Amino acid sequence: MNFAGVSEIEVEEVYKRLFSEAEEGGYHLNPDVEFTKNLVRGYIRNEQRYGYPSCPCRLASGKKDEDLDIICPCDYRDPDLEDHGACYCALYVNDAVLEGTKVLAPVPERRPSRSERAKINATRTVPTSASLTQLPYPVWRCKVCGYLCAREQPPGICPVCKAKKDRFEKFL
Repeated sequence: MNFAGVSEIEVEEVYKRLFSEAEEGGYHLNPDVEFTKNLVRGYIRNEQRYGYPSCPCRLASGKKDEDLDIICPCDYRDPDLEDHGACYCALYVNDAVLEGTKVLAPVPERRPSRSERAKINATRTVPTSASLTQLPYPVWRCKVCGYLCAREQPPGICPVCKAKKDRFEKFL
């Protein structure tokens, strides 16, 4: 891969930052350091190219509003870790992969097609109190800090207080 404009010093700095952020948040980077640093090179290159760090494994549109779901760590990371042990590009892995008790395997793409995303975005409106009960996903509340998120399942780790998944309750 060509990573012109990406210095090895920058790769090392970003790798260390991502590693630290992942571990602090209860996540793990892929233990294959060379593989992971190649993903970091793509992450950096995407940030240089688009002005935001889109997933190194997906094609970004260059329009931040269209790519919010794939700004790394992407919206699909947690469900991919839960179902497959790694995110789509395998930058993040779960405990089983980290410990070597699960082998990495290809992860199917969860991101809807561009046309499906356009349809979803076209129908989005600001929720009113009456419409909150009709959200497409349940709202989960961290019982420790009150963090709210709307998704199929609660996050594995609360991004605010680091409480585990079992500390979440269905809010709506």
